[in-house]
Amino acid sequence: MTHRIRFTEEARADLKRLYAFALESSEGDWRYAGRIIDAVEAGMVLLASTPFAGRRAADEPLLRELVIGFGAAGFVALYEIEDGETITVLAVRHQREDDYR
Repeated sequence: MTHRIRFTEEARADLKRLYAFALESSEGDWRYAGRIIDAVEAGMVLLASTPFAGRRAADEPLLRELVIGFGAAGFVALYEIEDGETITVLAVRHQREDDYR
């Protein structure tokens, strides 16, 4: 079964911020910045088919984190399994950022 993935406005803002940071730090290399989005999309494909792939984010079994590899570090997507059909991505951050909870 494939789950529907939806992003909160906050998670969408996180992706835009990460893209902008990558674009700035790579001196305008949009291909590098685009690879961030590609990595997150690949993680979402995994979640759509395997929602329990991520580790528990708290005592709540349906609140989870998916580690998304990217270079030497990567990203972490905080998500909630809403029901048998829907997963909501709450936040996306770089692994070296401060905690988002």
